[in-house]
Amino acid sequence: MMSEGVEIISVDSDFEREKLRYHFGFKGGYLTELWQNIVQIKSKGGFEAIGMATQSVLYGDANVFASTSEAGGNALMYTVTNKALQQIMNRKFDDPIQFLDQIVPELYETAKQITAIEQLNVNFIYNALLSVDNALWLLYAQENGVSTFYEMLPKIYRECLSHKNDKIAVMYQISYDMPLEYIKKAAEDGYFVFKVKTGFPGDDEEMLQKDIERLTEVHRILKDVRTSQTVNGKVYYTMDANGRYPNKALLKRYLDHAKEIGAFPQIVLYEEPFVEENNEDVSDLGILIAADECVHSEGDAYRKISQGYKAFVLKGIAKTLSETLKIAKIAYEHAIPCLCADLTVNPILIDWNKNIAAALPPFPGIGMGLMETNGDMNYVNWDIMKARHPHFGEKWTEVSNGVFELGTRFYECGGGIFSVSEYYKNLFKR
Repeated sequence: MMSEGVEIISVDSDFEREKLRYHFGFKGGYLTELWQNIVQIKSKGGFEAIGMATQSVLYGDANVFASTSEAGGNALMYTVTNKALQQIMNRKFDDPIQFLDQIVPELYETAKQITAIEQLNVNFIYNALLSVDNALWLLYAQENGVSTFYEMLPKIYRECLSHKNDKIAVMYQISYDMPLEYIKKAAEDGYFVFKVKTGFPGDDEEMLQKDIERLTEVHRILKDVRTSQTVNGKVYYTMDANGRYPNKALLKRYLDHAKEIGAFPQIVLYEEPFVEENNEDVSDLGILIAADECVHSEGDAYRKISQGYKAFVLKGIAKTLSETLKIAKIAYEHAIPCLCADLTVNPILIDWNKNIAAALPPFPGIGMGLMETNGDMNYVNWDIMKARHPHFGEKWTEVSNGVFELGTRFYECGGGIFSVSEYYKNLFKR
């Protein structure tokens, strides 16, 4: 029996600062910490939900990140979250997707004033809304008496997320400055998909040269590694420039170098190579080009398909589940394969992401779901954060031989997203 609407009667928020082990570089910048943004929302029906987000201002809008201190940027995003909570207070919603569609336009105008950036990237808004969106979905599930991820989805989105993968391949992220011995150790531990961060800081030529040098040293380490997880026994590479390359000509020089050193056949895809203003057709590059940050809406998804993009990167832990479902549906209808990327999120959010990756059709060439997670290599307090997961220690929460092995238990409880973490719940006992 579906609820006739969820009425919000109480909202609250908090955050925790989590330090990173070393400077984490992408988009030409570096992070030293990530704020965990936590909200509590209660409904008139007597239900309450804790929603979480890992804030990444650099991902959301690099201009906001550069406009102030790192902590200042995080404070701006947290302020936007609280403005969203004010917007939804005492309002009623039928489902979170429609609700977000209603509040985003006003919130976007508010956020432009808060950040003093007129051309604010809407990803900044979605990142700020993530904790709110997650809490709304959990309330929606409680009000409608459902306790699995599949059942929680509105019916029009269920077909595109109806698979039940037994395994999810984990993309091991190689950041700009990761020591080479870490890469060797990852291969020894069984990882077989390596995500190389490209788009080094510097001007175009400096960026390209550093990217080429990095690929050369990575391939030197991994070219002879063998794995039982792939058909040809070789490990795979993906690249992610986070929108740093200005044009296709520069990217071709990088790919030409990959061919020269023999790395090209092992490249599964290249994520988000170009600045958002670039509208070049990418169908002639010889590899899958995947769209990520540039896909803010359904219209963006259709536009990227028309430009030859053959894969989508879903970021339900950055752009909200509500927006991600729309993109996943379009991808499914156009036979566009999808994978799930990380935002260096906390262990609980990994399982939000894992629910999506588990339900997607197997990724071509990989034969299973495909997702990235890198929190374990980046957070100082990762083991402490893991212990806060309500299903800490369950098999599906640990990587084994480069994959998450799923089972009936994972699907029965939605990876634990419907369970309450006592640690985070206690933040609101005051």
